[in-house]
Amino acid sequence: MHTPEDLEVIRNLLKLIGEDPDREGLRETPARFLKALAEYTSGYQQKPEEVLKVFEDGAQSVDEMVIVRDIPVYSLCEHHLAPFFGRAHIGYVPDKRILGLSKISRLVEVFSRRLQVQERLTNQIADALATHLMPLGVAVVIECRHMCMESRGVRHSGATTATSALRGSIKTNPDTRREFLSLIGH
Repeated sequence: MHTPEDLEVIRNLLKLIGEDPDREGLRETPARFLKALAEYTSGYQQKPEEVLKVFEDGAQSVDEMVIVRDIPVYSLCEHHLAPFFGRAHIGYVPDKRILGLSKISRLVEVFSRRLQVQERLTNQIADALATHLMPLGVAVVIECRHMCMESRGVRHSGATTATSALRGSIKTNPDTRREFLSLIGH
């Protein structure tokens, strides 16, 4: 629950932009905004190790790449508090351990539901997988549109930013890297 002081901060923000927080359509906005902000930033309450369930059973003969493509990404740019959104493509080469596939999507949520820059987000996901899963290789490619660039400043609509983070064999072996990029459609 939000304190009266929390709600007053948002009411003052509405006044700052020239709105009347007592107008019918805005009366409940401070509470709604704070509830939405809590959801947008829920990743601060989660830790990667809490969502990464690792299995040895079923991984005995798995030595080929595992990829989850087109994972939705929704985050807030830490510079302007504007949304950025897109897709993440994540792959790893197992080393006697595999992940539950939904855990890869959950890991994206842990880090994207924080104030972010896309470059850090990409590396945080790759590093968490490398640390907790200990695979032979990890690859993360994220492609996003940034509202801080599309709706203000330069106002270039539809521009996509791509970032990548490669670890282990996917970074050092050109054939493995090519396989990953081919399988995600690049």
